[in-house]
Amino acid sequence: MNFGGLSERDSVFESSQFVVISLPYDETASYQKGTVDGPKAIIEASAQVELFDEELESETYKLGIHTYPAFDISGKPEAMIEKTLNVYRKLMKTDKVLVGLGGEHSVSYGPIKAYHEKFPNLSVLQFDAHADLRDGYEGEKFSHAAVMRRVCELCPVTQIGIRNYSKEEYPLIFGKNNISTFLWHKTQPLEKYHDVILNTLSDVVYVTIDTDGFDPAILPATGTPEPGGLSWKDATGLLKEVALHKKIVGFDIVELMPLENNKVSDFTCAKLAYRLMGYSALSLGAL
Repeated sequence: MNFGGLSERDSVFESSQFVVISLPYDETASYQKGTVDGPKAIIEASAQVELFDEELESETYKLGIHTYPAFDISGKPEAMIEKTLNVYRKLMKTDKVLVGLGGEHSVSYGPIKAYHEKFPNLSVLQFDAHADLRDGYEGEKFSHAAVMRRVCELCPVTQIGIRNYSKEEYPLIFGKNNISTFLWHKTQPLEKYHDVILNTLSDVVYVTIDTDGFDPAILPATGTPEPGGLSWKDATGLLKEVALHKKIVGFDIVELMPLENNKVSDFTCAKLAYRLMGYSALSLGAL
């Protein structure tokens, strides 16, 4: 199935600006399994997203959205990262915007590494409830709980919505390092902090969105839900500001754990992916 339920005409690889890549993986999930089914759920829900974006007053799909064929990334994290890196490195040569759908947060490392290889001045904007800055977790250096520790070894990271971190992570969050953390309870309302947040980002930005960054009242289907969190307005308001002042060259949405009898989270992620495609196009002068 194609993202958005698009026809072949609107999803041909050669003419598409966006490539949607499924990254179904939950090998290091430590609380609940099920994020492996996230990409499929998002793509299925995307067929119900209105293709006319009411905020941007445009039809982003006309820029072309190709859904990349599924590929196997099962196995240990290092093997998963290598497989993902190979695909991303190949696709990066095409200058398309790559949209990763997870899967647990560990899947973000490969895409970010590939983007950093192409854009040495890359910065990463992370939406998340958790800092993910442990040096390892349950014996795994590339755990979902350590992914941003690995990323900040590559490039600067700006964290939004954080409201849960360990004692081990405390010095990194509040020390002088490659990380700018905006704690959820200290940044209300978020729009008051837009300028400060923008100043932490370079001109070229990769966005990684962990669904647990949102308030579970509006997005409950996530593997490690945390009370409090971002609203739809918080997230889209900041992302639009980033699009107006920076270049959003790629992004991912991870940690959706689909619920059998509640599809609101699936649809929210699908609409967020489509809206973020629009913001990326706006930032790159294509919209």
